[in-house]
Amino acid sequence: MAARPPLVALKDVRLQDGQRPLFDGVDLAVEPRSRAALVGRNGAGKSTLMKVVMGLIEPDSGDRSIQSAVRFAYVPQEPVITGETLLDYASSGEAESWTAEAWLATFGLDPEKSTQGLSGGETRRAALAKAFAEEPDLLLLDEPTNHLDILAIELLENELLQARLALLVVSHDRAFLNRVTNTVHWLENRRVRTLNKGFVEFDEWSTKVMEEEAESLRRLTKTIERETATFYSSITARRSRNEGRARSLNALRAERAEKMKDAPRELYLGVDSGSTSGKLVAEIKGVSKGFNGRTLFKDLTTRIIRGDRLGIVGPNGAGKTTLVKTLLGELPPDEGTVRMGSNLESVYLDQSREGLKSDMTLWDALTPGGGDSILVRGVSKHVAAYAKDFLFSEAQLRQPISTLSGGERNRLLLARALAKPANLLILDEPTNDLDMDTLDKLEELLENYDGTLILVSHDRDFIDRLSTSTLALNGRGDIVETPGGWTDFIRQNPGFLQPGSNPRPQDKAAAQRAADNPAPAVAQAAVKKTVKLSFKDAHRLKELEALIDSLPAVIAKHDVTLADPNLYTRDPKAFDAAMKAADKARADLEAAELEWLELEEKKAALAG
Repeated sequence: MAARPPLVALKDVRLQDGQRPLFDGVDLAVEPRSRAALVGRNGAGKSTLMKVVMGLIEPDSGDRSIQSAVRFAYVPQEPVITGETLLDYASSGEAESWTAEAWLATFGLDPEKSTQGLSGGETRRAALAKAFAEEPDLLLLDEPTNHLDILAIELLENELLQARLALLVVSHDRAFLNRVTNTVHWLENRRVRTLNKGFVEFDEWSTKVMEEEAESLRRLTKTIERETATFYSSITARRSRNEGRARSLNALRAERAEKMKDAPRELYLGVDSGSTSGKLVAEIKGVSKGFNGRTLFKDLTTRIIRGDRLGIVGPNGAGKTTLVKTLLGELPPDEGTVRMGSNLESVYLDQSREGLKSDMTLWDALTPGGGDSILVRGVSKHVAAYAKDFLFSEAQLRQPISTLSGGERNRLLLARALAKPANLLILDEPTNDLDMDTLDKLEELLENYDGTLILVSHDRDFIDRLSTSTLALNGRGDIVETPGGWTDFIRQNPGFLQPGSNPRPQDKAAAQRAADNPAPAVAQAAVKKTVKLSFKDAHRLKELEALIDSLPAVIAKHDVTLADPNLYTRDPKAFDAAMKAADKARADLEAAELEWLELEEKKAALAG
């Protein structure tokens, strides 16, 4: 059977963006029922290319062919929701009112809800509902998982897999692309290469392509070196300037310059974990928190130890950000206690992008105290040089933040956060709007970070790669902690995040064990005798808690003494004594924390 013609095809498309060529001979075809990813670096022109596919932007040259009566639906990276109600918005295009209402319900939205004051997740779900309701032949999605929680992402994946439409999607979410795509269009160096396989095969294929191109560039460079040596070593050539050889050499140099011009700029990320924190970062005992009569989480008991990488997952509105602020002591718990460790230097990257005002410039954002330099991990650096590390041009420094794309604003937040030393790094939805290259760099940075990491994210692949344990909230007050990342959590706690009554797995298992094996009275009495520490251990635990509370102040006092720049010259013995005393206090604190942890574990084991 003959293959059906593509819904839309671009042939040799060229487009200038000011003085810069954006596309230079792009070929791209969208087949019926194909589910294609469009990937490339930030600034490569992915969103523009989608608009060319739709016919919203006319290319400078090249051909765009389209089947007759093809219906498009498009969800941009930042949808604008209009109309009085969500139903008004969702039915404002080609959709029937009843279809729009059904799709709004599918995405968990009230059709009569006002379009004013929507959250980022509600805005995204409304835009997706409108697009599906229009029953397109080709659906184009630009970063559709931004602001969606994991349940909404999985719902979107399932709908796309069942839909009888073609898909062209731009996304940084690897888990999403792995599941829904069967084709990849790679926009690189102003052209498109196509892989007729799903995104799961993309990394291996693109690495091979880049290696081949690097080898081609290496051979070209060697050819130029050889031709240059031959040209200038010939006395005849020097005298007569063999024009044919000169033209050939110049053509080779021009070819190499063109290839080098397309080489992408590198993003330079760095982080300084600062001074070493205490072994214990935070101890949480029986903590519960709620708002307006609704319990967000209850009876949480856990410890965060130096070097831990804690992932926090759950639906939007489940209380993930509240949990982070409670763990950090910024919000008081309704019940239970939170005790922070010693010598903590924390940096918090907030998903709401607070502190970035739209009318301030990029320069202002990087230098809130004024001036032309910024202290980067203890070293003064010119603001333009530091901005360049994060792929910002000098011209952008004086532009208002409102002109930056979502990815650029997120890079700016990273630039501000990573300038400060931090032995505790808290990142709340850091992957939104980042391209995959930036995301890979961030992952590499965090993999090598030797401080403590708390990571809130809906990006399942990101959690899998970085987390050593995962805390999950289901929005009904339940909370569970699982060793490992997202895959480990979902395997051990199936259905935990799904709507409906679902007690914590460990509570359910304990209740079932108790029902199946009722303990005899004698055994229960024996258990009661072993639930407490011995008097000696309990007394020692109190001593250790007092030491852990008092030693940071002792260390701080010695540090103030040692901060005197003239102390060593004025009184070497006093300097040496203060240094030794500070070192001893730090060693005592470390030992106390380790012993305290051992006794707490013993206490927990005795309690069953």
